[in-house]
Amino acid sequence: MHHGQEIYLFFGKYQTAGIIGIFVSSVLMGILIYKILTMSKQENIENYEQFINSFGVSKRVKNVIQIIMNLFLLISFYVMIAGFSAYFSQEWQIPASIGTGIIVLLCYKILIGNIETLMKVNTLLVPILILAIMLLTYQNQNAITLPLYSVNQTTMIEAITKAIIYTSYNSIVLIPMLLSLAKCIRKKIDITAIAIVCIIILTLLALSVFAILQTIDIDISKIELPTVYVAGQMNKSYQILFGIVILASIYTSAISAGYGFLEKYKVSKKQYKTKVIIMCAIAFFVSKIGFTTLVNLLYPICGVLGLFQMILILKKNKKT
Repeated sequence: MHHGQEIYLFFGKYQTAGIIGIFVSSVLMGILIYKILTMSKQENIENYEQFINSFGVSKRVKNVIQIIMNLFLLISFYVMIAGFSAYFSQEWQIPASIGTGIIVLLCYKILIGNIETLMKVNTLLVPILILAIMLLTYQNQNAITLPLYSVNQTTMIEAITKAIIYTSYNSIVLIPMLLSLAKCIRKKIDITAIAIVCIIILTLLALSVFAILQTIDIDISKIELPTVYVAGQMNKSYQILFGIVILASIYTSAISAGYGFLEKYKVSKKQYKTKVIIMCAIAFFVSKIGFTTLVNLLYPICGVLGLFQMILILKKNKKT
């Protein structure tokens, strides 16, 4: 979301219908968060495998869901690699291959070492990133004009469909995080509070990025990182500071996704290192496809694939 391409792809294209789509997606995400946390507490679910088992589905279905999860983590890793190199190409006209080489080497060093410290940094980056986007919106408030006008039925249906797909692909990677969070929750009212707060934050953040996109006076599809582009139109200092936050966020997100995919190989040190090398080597070539192209192609596919899991969660009845 922070780079702007996701919001443009799923909401920005649809103008007024896109704003409605943001509200639909945020509320749906809040419902999923509530359902997942409630399931975890009621059924003492501690990990993703137990979570899938709670639906009582066949082994074949569980394998399919697990494949979708692993596919999303791997795709997220490659997309973040491409996003990192896209920043240097867009802002400093440095060849994308150089930016890719830098982040691939950095990812390799961390993935074969200790990532705990980096994960803590990622936790700190989230509020900083939210504040940076809010500040960017505030600084550009005079240039923002939200497109509020009537929408035809076809556009509305398409926007709502995209909102559901957006929620679906985000929920794939959200589940393991929520299962970890559930361990810290003591009261049921806390689950409700968390869901409501998440709806508010997600709505404000998505609307802020949506508003920022309205200030861009050129074809957004030709910009790899729209929010960074807007920051660059303000002043050099803010462009650099915002760029650092974005790069740090992209890097830690790449590590999180990469480690999530590789974690199952940790039992064998040799096999784990080999998988890291192969994954990073492939990333170098995949990133050449381009950040925007990868987001436009792969994220919707993951969203469609994740719909089955999302439906299972929404249909899950409370344990009596």
